[in-house]
Amino acid sequence: MRAIYKRELKSYFYSFTGWLFVAVNLFVMGLYFIVYNMLMGYPTIAYVLQSIVFTFIVTIPILTMRTLSEERKNKTDQLILTAPVSVLKIVLGKYLALATVLFVPTAFMGTLPLFLMQGGEFQMGVSYASVLGFFLYGCLALAVGLFLSSLTESVVIAAVLSFGALFLGYIMPGISNLLTTTGTSAVTVVIGKVLSCFDMVSRFDTLSSGYFELEAVVYYLTAIALALFCTAQTIQKRRYNIAGAGLKVGAYSVTGIILMIALTVAVNLGLNYVPEQYSSFDLTQNKLYALTDETKAFLSGLSEDITIYVLAEEDAGDADFSKTLERMADQSEHIKIKYVSPAKNPNFYQNYTDTQPSTGSLIVEGEKRSTVVDYGDIYTYEMDYSTYSYQTTGYDGEGQTVSAIAYVTTEDMPVFYVIGGHGELELEEKFASTITKENASYETLMLYSVDEIPEDAQCVILNAPTGDYSKEDAEKIIAYLQKGGNALIVSTMTEEEMTNFKSILGFYGITEVDGTIVEQDRNYYYQNPYYLFPEIGSAEVTAPLADSLVFAPFSKGLSYDEETDEIHYTPLLTTSGSAFSKTDISDSSDYNKGENDVDGPFTVSLEVEKSLEDGGMSHAYVVGGESLFTSLADDMAPGNNVKLFGSMISMLADHESSVAIPAKSLSMPNLVFKAQTAYIAAVLCVIVIPLAAITAGLVIWLRRRRR
Repeated sequence: MRAIYKRELKSYFYSFTGWLFVAVNLFVMGLYFIVYNMLMGYPTIAYVLQSIVFTFIVTIPILTMRTLSEERKNKTDQLILTAPVSVLKIVLGKYLALATVLFVPTAFMGTLPLFLMQGGEFQMGVSYASVLGFFLYGCLALAVGLFLSSLTESVVIAAVLSFGALFLGYIMPGISNLLTTTGTSAVTVVIGKVLSCFDMVSRFDTLSSGYFELEAVVYYLTAIALALFCTAQTIQKRRYNIAGAGLKVGAYSVTGIILMIALTVAVNLGLNYVPEQYSSFDLTQNKLYALTDETKAFLSGLSEDITIYVLAEEDAGDADFSKTLERMADQSEHIKIKYVSPAKNPNFYQNYTDTQPSTGSLIVEGEKRSTVVDYGDIYTYEMDYSTYSYQTTGYDGEGQTVSAIAYVTTEDMPVFYVIGGHGELELEEKFASTITKENASYETLMLYSVDEIPEDAQCVILNAPTGDYSKEDAEKIIAYLQKGGNALIVSTMTEEEMTNFKSILGFYGITEVDGTIVEQDRNYYYQNPYYLFPEIGSAEVTAPLADSLVFAPFSKGLSYDEETDEIHYTPLLTTSGSAFSKTDISDSSDYNKGENDVDGPFTVSLEVEKSLEDGGMSHAYVVGGESLFTSLADDMAPGNNVKLFGSMISMLADHESSVAIPAKSLSMPNLVFKAQTAYIAAVLCVIVIPLAAITAGLVIWLRRRRR
């Protein structure tokens, strides 16, 4: 086999064919690399590889068409057929030589992520998974081309057959999905599933998305083995035909191929029974597809059976969302996933809702109630004003599904009242949706319109009022707290004297420190001393933030009375000892300490529990800065500020565990390179390196022709 491998490898690089294959792939790769990574700043090479894989449809047939067909035409295969070498070794020797030629441009692509790391935050795991998928896809294409080359002695026919087979493999996802989604008969569905076995692209796309599936790797390896086995059987049949045993060996060949196909199908089907947590791995930087620890803890504690109906064909839905659901089912034996075809059962939803959900939506049913998760809520969107179109910015499949499960299993629905009418900061969408994800409802409450806080209030939210409360309004809130009510209080900077607002803080023995915190320890702020990354205290509410950061710009310090038997304080966010509170920030670029400024350290946020005379308890979280719970702050510590907010809401709602899982951001900062660096990379990748490969091939080819 080694001799055949060396002979074949030399034939590719002593001729022009191998060098042309390498040069074309390097050129196309370099072109897309410059556009996507260097100019557009995409933080992964997966986009490049997904865009250039179509070149295999043309380049692979050119590389493989002569491998066996030309030897058969020139009768030089007689030497191989009569040689004392096993057919399998002959096929492997030729195939490994082809794979080595493919490995040359793939190896070069594998070096690019190391360079791209210099441009910023880079998706290394996703990039190398896509390189592996690219190579496996190419290896399968080579195996198919080698097999088709063994069927004919015409080089042209071998090339055309290979082109047709690879083209069908490239467009097969669309064909199989079309049959699966539009066909209603069982035969059509079966045909669609059978055709999906010839889908060469979807597994590569899965690996390129950062979802490393063992199933995808095994599919390529078993398909390659099957193609090589069929090639060996074709050669074996010809070898025995020469010996005069054609009929007998023909039967053996067909039987062997059938058995190999059955084994291949069995291995791939067997992987369907391997739990997702053992067969799939999330390689994305922000763990888009892996379940969070909060979700795992919540699902593991389920004691009620849950059925999740997916309104889509099983093989035609959102692949990423389907993986999330499968992981949830693996996490709890109480969760069952069932797919309902909208084409076969168009009225299924009417058993649960009057409004028809979109395709891909969920109906989550528990023993107490059911709810619908519309597919439109699985992703988050933002308007791109440069193109005036909505861009997908986040994936919320996990959060929406967990919230729905919690809703159908919860005993009651707490109500949060957001106090309004005093210039309060409006809760932004991602924070408001966190409340609903905790299976709580929220309403805006104007205190002048009620005599007291409603009895069904689980909590009141005072979100950074810029105008003071009236004495009567403050008394209504304090009266509610004295009855065991809970509160989330966010302070703000305002020039108005907030006497009555301060009286509410005073109920808990808390006062605001004059001024705005300036942090002098570089470990506790980002770029600007007002942009705090405070230390996170150890508490149940901050447990989801272990080893994380929250961003708290322009915060006020909070001071509080000494702890007693009746009242207990837990600092959640604190500054360093070198921080001070600047009483005059008319010049925000002045970070120098003045004589009227207050020395730190300071508490930026704290939890307080106050025992009441009737034996009850009032629970509150107080935050010394309106910016903490805003999208701008949350974007600086992706998801952590929302996570803290959700944890507070969960504790105030008296849930055993938080079910408010934030949407996971799909966006990453673009890579940034100097114009000169991009120019040099373009010259090297698009011109110099491909041209060097072409030149080397021409020189070697011309030298050999002169001999």
